[in-house]
Amino acid sequence: MTAWSTLQNVVFSTDGDPDVLPLYADPETWTQIGGETVRISENAHIEDVLSRSSMRIPAGRRVSFASYFNAFPASYWQHWSNVRSVRLSVTTTGIGTVLVFRSNSQGIQQSVTSRAVSGTSETVVDLPVQSFGDGGWYWFDIVAESEPVVLEHGTWSTEADEVVTGKVSLGITTFNKPDYCVETLATLESSPELLSEIDRIFIVDQGNQRVADEPSYPELAGRLGEKLEIITQSNLGGSGGFARSMAETLDRPESDYVLLLDDDVKVEPESILRALRFARHSRRPTIVGGHMFDLLDRPVMHAFAEVIDPVPFVWQTQFKDHFPHDFRRSNLRQTRMIHARMDSDYNGWWFCLIPTAVIREAGLALPAFIKWDDAEYSLRAREHGFPTVSFPGAALWHVSWIDKDDAIDWQAYFHQRNRFVAGLLHSRHKRGGKLLKDSRRADLKHLLSMQYYAVTLRHQALRDVLSGPEHMHETMPTQLGELRAQAKDFREKKVLRSDDETPITHRGKQVYMAPSGTQQTKGPRGVPLVIYTVKMIARHWLREPNAQDREQPQVELAKRDATWFRIPTFDSALVSTAEGSGKVWYLRNRRTFRRMLRESIRLHEEIGKNWDELSGSYKDALPRITSVDEWRKTFEK
Repeated sequence: MTAWSTLQNVVFSTDGDPDVLPLYADPETWTQIGGETVRISENAHIEDVLSRSSMRIPAGRRVSFASYFNAFPASYWQHWSNVRSVRLSVTTTGIGTVLVFRSNSQGIQQSVTSRAVSGTSETVVDLPVQSFGDGGWYWFDIVAESEPVVLEHGTWSTEADEVVTGKVSLGITTFNKPDYCVETLATLESSPELLSEIDRIFIVDQGNQRVADEPSYPELAGRLGEKLEIITQSNLGGSGGFARSMAETLDRPESDYVLLLDDDVKVEPESILRALRFARHSRRPTIVGGHMFDLLDRPVMHAFAEVIDPVPFVWQTQFKDHFPHDFRRSNLRQTRMIHARMDSDYNGWWFCLIPTAVIREAGLALPAFIKWDDAEYSLRAREHGFPTVSFPGAALWHVSWIDKDDAIDWQAYFHQRNRFVAGLLHSRHKRGGKLLKDSRRADLKHLLSMQYYAVTLRHQALRDVLSGPEHMHETMPTQLGELRAQAKDFREKKVLRSDDETPITHRGKQVYMAPSGTQQTKGPRGVPLVIYTVKMIARHWLREPNAQDREQPQVELAKRDATWFRIPTFDSALVSTAEGSGKVWYLRNRRTFRRMLRESIRLHEEIGKNWDELSGSYKDALPRITSVDEWRKTFEK
């Protein structure tokens, strides 16, 4: 008798949040009106979710399970795994109909079969996974007749053998977010099926608010037993914490995978099981990433697949104009682009499963502290023949960065340095393609926007790049403190939180209102952009701000209005912070502008002139600086 192994369970959220229901089921009836997909009725509610595995379909209603977490992403299984058929098993109670559908890469729905059910029934449908080359999903609907139907349980399974059978260790890097970590541990502990597949849970604690000091920790630790291990070390950033988990997992004979998780997340345990099973069935060692939903707006997905644009060497999202995506407003059946298989260059390390076979060949994380460590690692792994798949149906909820502007705080250094290091290592274009040009343009935007602290750090990053790869490990334990300490020298880094601190503008205490329609504009393009840039450079180079502008801001701008093409027209401005906690005062300084513009030109010219030599030195050093031995020295600092 053939043994069938589960690939994914039909699951539901039981935390009572109605906004999350569309990720697990599509209980609405939709229609096309005027070319738009419109919801016309709702056939079930969060109260109809009965347990993690069961849901009630009200009498006379129809509910589709064409949803992010419960549809089957057949195209990914066909393209990357050894699975060539899948069995849908659905157990129901009540009189109704189970209907099975598939889609193609264009998102066109096609009926596969339907089965009448009554009493307690198990519906079993064997489905080929052989015609989904460019995209497509399987899913099922349930229609209830005169009485409710209860979906008791559902699975998608296969008779294909796993290529690799080892367990997974989890690596959670945390800095002063112990409450999130304890909640994650509780979620993991509540899933016996998942715990049976976990070898170790490493919590790499790099803060001074310790996970072990949380009131609920001792009881959780007692229940998890030897599966849980807390590691304390200096703050080495995300890359230092994840490198530690990688290194520790290599010493675990039962672990064939390490799953990297951020700390400020809410985990769906089924996602971890799915990522692990997908990796086990992959035809070659594959990095399997999970998607990110917004923890504070849970039906909203950040991105479906992330890539590196090779010419400017910058990360971006496929179909970036369509993300973030809200599944309340357009679920799986209504969102055609999600039916296409999207291949990723990398996946964020908020949820990323990496085979130990990849780590042994490609090494540990780059000593980047933060930023670009995940992207660089997948590019490096690909050069060794290991792909990265952002896998639908595997996801978590992460605190969003929508209210952050990390390009102008201390993180500006790591954005700049690590992008250049990754470009030197992996760019296939001469002198990094348009990386240097794009970076110079970013410097100019910051300078014209009076963001002198950000430019200072960006230039420090370039000087460190020019110094060679040895600085990356050497500066890890101390770099963050030094970057933050420099902020005190810049007016725009002091946040004004009270009325007493906040000066009156020339126009009085009022917010400058942008002309109608300009808040959404992307700014000038083409010839108008050239003319605007020349005028603004001349203005900032030649004119000193007048005395009144130095004493009082000219204008107060909402953050959304303080764009790179508006703020340069002022000599001083109050601007709301990204998270809305206060305001900062930007003041133009002609001498600083001139000095930094000259330095920007010099640094970029020097890197361009020495690109090949620098690239060679970083490539030569890469195996050593990502080795366990080199990282162990840094862990001990």
